[in-house]
Amino acid sequence: MAIVTLTTDFGHKDYSVSVIKAALLQQIPDLSIIDISHQISPYNPSETAYILKNAFRAFPKGSIHIIGVESEWTPENIHLAIEFEDHFFIGADNGILSMILDDLKATKIVEINIHKAIVSSFPVLDIFINVASHIARKGTLEIIGKPITQIKELTNINPVINAEGNQILGSVIYIDNYGNLITNIKKTFFNEIGKARNFTIFARTVKFKKIYKGYSEAIDFSLPKNKRNEDGKKLALFNSANHLELAVYKSNPQTVGGASSLFGLDYRDPVTVKFE
Repeated sequence: MAIVTLTTDFGHKDYSVSVIKAALLQQIPDLSIIDISHQISPYNPSETAYILKNAFRAFPKGSIHIIGVESEWTPENIHLAIEFEDHFFIGADNGILSMILDDLKATKIVEINIHKAIVSSFPVLDIFINVASHIARKGTLEIIGKPITQIKELTNINPVINAEGNQILGSVIYIDNYGNLITNIKKTFFNEIGKARNFTIFARTVKFKKIYKGYSEAIDFSLPKNKRNEDGKKLALFNSANHLELAVYKSNPQTVGGASSLFGLDYRDPVTVKFE
């Protein structure tokens, strides 16, 4: 059974997701369709890449991943199909795919060239589904596109180091369902630059001098519950994707608030680590 995943910024209010699934099933009756997310912030490449990069390896090899974010074809936003780690990705050349590759080499990259045969105002529906169906039928990428070697890279989403080597200048790349702030500072990069030095993390007016291994580690469970200072407890940790995350213990953006609202931070806002 073929597996196709969908990652889009279409949301659930409109009919877009349902007609995509219907069209896939028309072409591939024996198909499993998995929603990774349809709540991507509109036209947000780094958020898309963060979610898909940390999800796709959980699926069986041979899975096909359709990316419906900023997918309209233009001369500067061509369509690509990529084979990488025995998975297939279909999307636009807008930087998302380069962030998923993360400096690793793809097995194959082709520029999709079936557009003349299919007039499209909805590329995910009209183009990407045909490509996914072709791949699901064991078709080769060369049939639906011409091989290329270079794809668009986004360089402004990587953290930088100051000239003295004692400061990482990072930023928020994703805000999760709990309002927690995910930064572009990875654990390996932090350790490489930090060299076990003391540090302070600056996020607007909030400071952190310790990184916890998990959310609950920030709470002293040896104290009686009414003295644990759980509510609004701010913490920093490396999350399951090994990105530096700034969080609030048991936050809820709908009631008590999350790190984003409580710290006054949003997408692309700066987060700085200074080593001593």
